[in-house]
Amino acid sequence: MDAIQKNLLEQITDLHAVTQGAYNIRANGASVERNTTANIDIVTKQDKQGIDIIIKPGTKKESVHIPVLLSQSGLTEMVYNDFHIGEDCDVLIVAGCGIHNGGDKLSKHDGVHTFYIGRNSRVRYVEKHYGTGEGTGERIMNPQTVIHLEENSYMEMETVQIRGVDSTERVTKADLADGATLVIKEKLMTHGKQYAKTSFEVDLNGENSGTNVISRAVAKDSSKQLFFAKINGNNKCSGHSECDAIIMDDAKISAIPEITANHLDAALIHEAAIGKIAGDQIIKLMTLGLTEEEAESQIINGFLK
Repeated sequence: MDAIQKNLLEQITDLHAVTQGAYNIRANGASVERNTTANIDIVTKQDKQGIDIIIKPGTKKESVHIPVLLSQSGLTEMVYNDFHIGEDCDVLIVAGCGIHNGGDKLSKHDGVHTFYIGRNSRVRYVEKHYGTGEGTGERIMNPQTVIHLEENSYMEMETVQIRGVDSTERVTKADLADGATLVIKEKLMTHGKQYAKTSFEVDLNGENSGTNVISRAVAKDSSKQLFFAKINGNNKCSGHSECDAIIMDDAKISAIPEITANHLDAALIHEAAIGKIAGDQIIKLMTLGLTEEEAESQIINGFLK
C-alpha cells in the first residue's frame, strides 16, 4: 500500500498497519492482502466480486477486518460480501470504505453485506466511510446491509460518515427471530453540497425480539439529508427509533420515522428532533476562551460522540 492508501486504512479502521487476526484488504478493485485464522476463513466468490467470511461456531474474542480502499480516480465497483456466523460466537467485524479522488472523474463503491448470525451469537459491526482528495471528481458510496438474526442472537451495528463523501444512499434491512436484538447507531455529518440518504427497515418477527435505531446527524452549508426508519412489529416485541439532528447554514434535513404494529403485544416508539445549535451554548463556551468557530466545533463533536 502507498501512503494515501495507508491513510485511508487508518481513517476507516483506526489501524496504522495491517492487524493481526483475520483480514481482507481490497484496494482499487482487487484483494491485495488477506489473512485467515483457525476459526475465521475468508473465501473469494467465484460468481461475482466479493468474499464469504465464515466464522466457526463457538468463536469468541476474535475479529475480522475487511476495509475497501479506492485511490484511483474514475474507478467504480460493486462488491458482495456474505458473513456466515455460527452459533455461540462473540466477534468484532470492522468494515468501511475510504475513497481518495485526486482527479476529475467519479469514483464509486457500492457494496452489499449480508449477515447470517447463528443462535446465541453476539456481533459488533463497525462500518466507517471516509473521503479525501482535492480533485473535482465525486466520491460516492452506496452501502447495503442485510441482517438475518436467529434465536437469541445480538448485533450492534455502528455506522459512521463524517467527512468527504459527496453522495451516499445507505439501505439496511433486518429480520429478527425469537429473542433476537438489533441495535443500530448512526453518526453522520454532511457539508458543502453533499447528499446523504439513510433507510433502516427492521422486521420484528420473533417473540420477545427487539430493536433500537438511533441516528445522530449534522448538516452544514447547503448539504441535504434524508432519514427513514421503519419498524414492523409482527410479534410480541419492542422497537424504538430515534433521530436527532443539528441543522446549520442553508442545509436541509428530513426525518421520516414509521412504526407498524401487526401484533397486539408489539410495543413500538419513534422519536425525531431537528434544530439548530442554541446560542447560549456557544456563548457559554466563548466565555471560556473559545472562538465562535471552536465553540461550534466542540458542540458538534460532543453531539456526534
